[in-house]
This record gives sequence, structure tokens and C-alpha cells, in this order.
Amino acid sequence: MHIRNYRILTSLLAACVLAQAEAKASYDAPRLVVNITIDQLRSDFMEAFMPLYGERGFKRLMREGCFCTRAEYPFVGPDRASAIASVHTGASPYEHGIVGGFWMDRNTLRPLGSVSDAGYETLPVGKSSYSPALLKTSTLSDELKLATDGAALVYSVAPECDAAILSAGHAADGAYWLSDESGQWCTSSYYGTYPDWIYRNDSVLSLTEKLKHVTWKPLNQQVASYNYLIGSVPEHSFAYNFKGNDRYILFKTSGLINASVCDFVRTCLTNTLLGQDEITDLLSVTLYAGGYDRQLPADYPMEYQDTYVRLDHQLGNLIDDLERQFGADRVLFVITSTGYFAPEKPNLSKFRIPTGLFSMKKASALLNMYLMAVYGPGQYVETTYNSEIYLNKKLIEDKQLYYTEVLQRSQDFLIQLEGVQDVFTCNQVTVGAWSPKTERIRNSYYPRRSGDLLIDVSSGWRLETENQPEPVLIREAYINFPLFFLDCHIKNKVIETPVTVDCIAPTLAQFMRIRAPNACSAFPLSDLR
Repeated sequence: MHIRNYRILTSLLAACVLAQAEAKASYDAPRLVVNITIDQLRSDFMEAFMPLYGERGFKRLMREGCFCTRAEYPFVGPDRASAIASVHTGASPYEHGIVGGFWMDRNTLRPLGSVSDAGYETLPVGKSSYSPALLKTSTLSDELKLATDGAALVYSVAPECDAAILSAGHAADGAYWLSDESGQWCTSSYYGTYPDWIYRNDSVLSLTEKLKHVTWKPLNQQVASYNYLIGSVPEHSFAYNFKGNDRYILFKTSGLINASVCDFVRTCLTNTLLGQDEITDLLSVTLYAGGYDRQLPADYPMEYQDTYVRLDHQLGNLIDDLERQFGADRVLFVITSTGYFAPEKPNLSKFRIPTGLFSMKKASALLNMYLMAVYGPGQYVETTYNSEIYLNKKLIEDKQLYYTEVLQRSQDFLIQLEGVQDVFTCNQVTVGAWSPKTERIRNSYYPRRSGDLLIDVSSGWRLETENQPEPVLIREAYINFPLFFLDCHIKNKVIETPVTVDCIAPTLAQFMRIRAPNACSAFPLSDLR
């Protein structure tokens, strides 16, 4: 009898423990997921300025979060648009279609923006029109809306329209960015009407009025005297006022922009119901860690230092605010970078380093002359964009030429030009033999938007294109960036093996208990709790 009672008691205790475990598992679903992408953040600078940081920003992320030290993109040539689309879809441009901030529209032979859409207005006022229609797959936010039948709330805030819209996805409640023309917080009519609370916010915190009185200068004397990127002794400080027609554009590349974004995030949280119930909500935020006026560290060293220090301060404050509001166990942060891709302009020939200038205009003209010599008169090269060549498919069809043969002849010709490392045809990229390099090129390629021929310019050469204001130095050197997960019972651990950012969406989907985006084939990170 005693043994029987003991077994009954043991069974009851086991049932209680199981019930508590199930209850705990349910409780652990985050109330709010905050996905922060920092444009141009790089690990070496983040670590270099560590003596200037407080304890609640980057230091805390390294100390308490899951820190992936070597994050990377699984495709070549990421920029802000393609990177953010990949973070939120868990896929590469080959699936989601966002091959860059702009690409060549074959129908008009004009560059097309990644979020351009003439069918919608910019609210409250704007010259251009935007929507996420060109994003061809679902995003994490879309899947969250599907899983909750629209009950979950999804908002995104960014300095630029492409970042705001691509991180918001197709089904979001709101996507907001700062206008280049008016300095107002804008949205697209795609997401509905312009909220009254933004009008109230702008009337109190108008950027136009703010810029009349603000000067960007080093945050403190410690920043002004630190010399990681400067010579042995800092030679000058800096002070910028924002005036003229381009003042809003310049402000968005200054160290002050992140404070404005974070202030608007707080306003959004105050005026919406984000995180107010047990249904998981998603907030996407884009911050900036690049150079002033998008210049290089060598040209604006102290400005870079100050930008990182201010970014650290804003990150720490935002994380603290959200933890106080929702609880550290109910909010989940993921923080990563778009990668670093600022153009470089060193004079390599001065030091006798092999270099040269490769002109896409000249290369395409030579190719067209060659094809005319082979196939007769005609404009075989329709246009170029970046290092891609678009052939005139209608002419090739009208002349009853074999497209594959034209591609092969073009490849054989172009690869002989000085400054060309390799040439890839669209057929080679999509169905050719596999190699690590061709896989990364394939991942960056979208057949209906990318060119027919992709030129791999030699490292050290400068690429001159008609769509770039200055030639761009080709460099294969890898600049790594971090990936952090924090709160919601995340373990403090360091992952030093390379991690591609397409793992973010499935990892967050697992925390949110929803399906990953529909083109996502990456595995989620494991053992985070």
C-alpha cells in the first residue's frame, strides 16, 4: 500500500512538472520581436571603438547575448536593399528578386528602384511612389500575419524607403521612413492612410525646425581625442550644420540619424498596440553606421568614431526601454548588418600596385562591333548596368540566331579584354556546373532582372559604369560583421563559425512558432536557449 501510494504521488508530481513545462513553453513565446538591421556596420570598427562605449550597447550584446562573430551573405555584391530583403525572407535574390537597390528594367531600359510602384502615393506628400510589389516571396512579417489571421501587429521604421518597405513586407500595418524632400516621416498609401499620431509627432518634433538649430560635432572630448582611424595625433575636430536642399539626405548619413529613428520608434510604440497582448508582434528597425555623405573612413575618420559611439548609446537605450516596457523574458532582439560595401578610391598606381580602368561603355561597344562582324549589322547589346550586359533578345530572335551561341561567343570575346577576370553567362549561372563561386553568383542573380552576361572585373581594377558617378574599386577582401540575439532566455554564447544571415528568418520563426517565409530553405540556429 505504501509503495502504491508512492507511485501515485510520483505520477502526480511528474504530471505537474510536465504541465509546468508546457505552461513555461507557452509563456516563453516572445510578446515582441525586434529585428534591428544596421546599415554598413562592420565588426572591426565595432570592436575598435570599444573603449568609447557604455556598458548597455555593444558591450552588453557581447557579454549577455548570443554573438555570431562571422556573419555573411550567401551571395555576391549585397547592398542595403538586397541585404534587408534577404534578412527578412531568409532567401537570396535568386528567390526574392531584389537584386539591388536598382536594376535595369528590360521593358523601359531605365533603372528601376527596388520598391518603386507608380500605383501608390507617398503620404503625406512625395514625388515618388513605393510598395513591396517587386519583392517576390513572403517575409517573416507576412508569415506572422498569416499565422495569426492578421491579429499580429507589424511595423517597420528606417531612414530610407527601401529599408522600411522591404523589412515591412507585403502585409504590415505600417512602414515609415524620412523623406529626402521634406524631412517628414512618410509612408506609402499601400499600407493605408497616414496616421494622425505622426502628424502630432511632426508638429512637436519637426526635423525641419530641429535642423535649424542642430550641429553635429563629437559627442564628447573622449571621442574627439581618440585616434584609432586617425594618425598618431588627431589633427582636427568637425562640426556640421544641415542647410540647403540636400540637408535631409546629409542628415541621414550623420551620426545623429539613429537618435531620430529611435525616438520615432518610441513614438510608434506609444501610439500603437505593439506588444500589448499575448500575440507576438514584430518591429523592424534600420539604423546607420556608414560614413557621412557616404564617404570613406580615411576621409572622415572622426565622424565614423562618433557615429559608432552614438549608435552604441542609442542601441543601449532602446534595448533598456523595451525591456522595461515588456520584460526581458518577453522581448527578443536580433541585431545584424547589411554588410559593408562603401566604394573605395585609393590610388593604387602610385604604389605600383596592378590596377586599371575597366569601362563598361567601351566593353559593350567592342562587343557589339564583334557581334556585327559575326552576325551582320544590328544593335546586339541593348544596354549595360553595373557590370552586367543586356543583349537584344528580339534582334537575336528576328535574325533566327541561337541565343546560346551568341552568349558563348560573347563570353569568349569579353574574357580576352584586359581587366576581366571571368565572364559568366546567364545559362552558366542558372544551370551550369556548381562551384562555391558560381553558387554565390547564382544566389545574387534573378533571371528576369539581371543581365545576360556578368563580367567579373579583376581585383584592384576600377569599374566605370554609366549609372555610377565615379569608378568603383573592385576588391574581394572580406569585411565581416556581427549577428546578435538577446533576451527571451537566449544563452550567452559565442559562435565563431561563419553564419549566413538567411538563418535569421527561420530562427525567429521558430521562436514565434510560425512557418518560415515561403522561399526560405536555410536551417534555424539551434541551442540558443
